[in-house]
Amino acid sequence: MATDWTRVEADLDARGHALTGPLLTPEQCDALAALYDDDRHFRSRVVMARHGFGRGEYRYLAYPLPDLVQRLRERLYPRLAPIANRWNATMGIEVRFPETHADFLDRCHAAGQRRPTPLLLRYGPDDYNCLHQDLYGAHVFPLQAAILLSRPGEDFEGGEFVLTEQRPRMQSRADVVPLTRGQAVIFAVHHRPVQGSRGSYRVNLRHGVSRVRSGRRHTLGIIFHDAT
Repeated sequence: MATDWTRVEADLDARGHALTGPLLTPEQCDALAALYDDDRHFRSRVVMARHGFGRGEYRYLAYPLPDLVQRLRERLYPRLAPIANRWNATMGIEVRFPETHADFLDRCHAAGQRRPTPLLLRYGPDDYNCLHQDLYGAHVFPLQAAILLSRPGEDFEGGEFVLTEQRPRMQSRADVVPLTRGQAVIFAVHHRPVQGSRGSYRVNLRHGVSRVRSGRRHTLGIIFHDAT
């Protein structure tokens, strides 16, 4: 992974999100996107319009995860766990995360959170994803990743990744995050600490995808906690 993790940590602290270098090759992106129509790899399918989530659809992968998705989960987690632990300490949250993703999943599974959460998302013309948070149970890892599998400007137009941040007694702030194929944005699932004049405080974040104007957009979502 050609990523400057010192910069990633600094960007997460400053803005609640950070871009990686390319994590997947074009061939790997195409292979993951091609899985979408193969039912054998998935445990469920969600049509967003049926639930008021937006337009488009996504599918949760089943265990065992595809090897590439499993490796991404295992290799990204130890990079992010120290940041998650530091954030929780700053926000006065007692929960700490173990060094390995396997140990964290043991914690999730012991609490009844046994359903895998990595997912593939597919958007077509006029599809979008409303602002939301991916909270699936009592045990939540505070960071996640979204990896773009399609080529912006070639496979699709529009469909920008959007983050909003709500600070106390202030209007929400929005960020549009440009992604290239194979690149990930790492971002806060729920909240993050911000340093103010009177100490640190929590801000809430939500994420979504703006309207796809044309073409088809595929994304891989890497969520580190499992669901109930």
